[in-house]
Amino acid sequence: MMKPNTAPPRRAWLAAFLFVSACTLVAGCTTTPFHTQASSADARREINASADATLSRLYNVSPNAHDLLARANGVLVFPDVNKISFIVGGERGDGVLRVHGQPVRYYTIHGGSIGYQAGAQSKAVVLAFMTPEALDHFRNSNGWTVGADADLAVASFGANARISTASVKQPVVEFVLNNEGLLAGVALQGTKITPIRIG
Repeated sequence: MMKPNTAPPRRAWLAAFLFVSACTLVAGCTTTPFHTQASSADARREINASADATLSRLYNVSPNAHDLLARANGVLVFPDVNKISFIVGGERGDGVLRVHGQPVRYYTIHGGSIGYQAGAQSKAVVLAFMTPEALDHFRNSNGWTVGADADLAVASFGANARISTASVKQPVVEFVLNNEGLLAGVALQGTKITPIRIG
């Protein structure tokens, strides 16, 4: 007597396992994760507290930055941009856009590399929108790639750079910091910034 064929059940079990694994992987990698009401409030508080600390650190290493950001129409702060290496290497972090000092929306930043010289250290990125047109253009976009839009050209200020409103010729100003202070020559070109929903 021939033995019953057990291959179909094994294939069905394997297909189900792979489907569940794929769903778990996608859920773990999404940039718009599901948050409960409590965790959403905690996430917003954590991002804003970290943004405050980042701005305080920026003002300590570059006192002139305070006056410049005070004149900005909006300030986007990514307090903690970390290197990732799953599947494809890159860096990612969540941040907050503030207008007149108030949080108005949350964003994620991700790209291939935000400053090779920073190595594996965590970095903070601050973008100041110096004109109302630049801020409106950014807020009305569903995603922005740094350096790809002539209307949002970026000026970078690094270590030992003198910062003044007179020296700002571009509609957006960027600062990148690590534990040692401001980084010079860090290219954000090609870095993608997209809105996320928290809560």
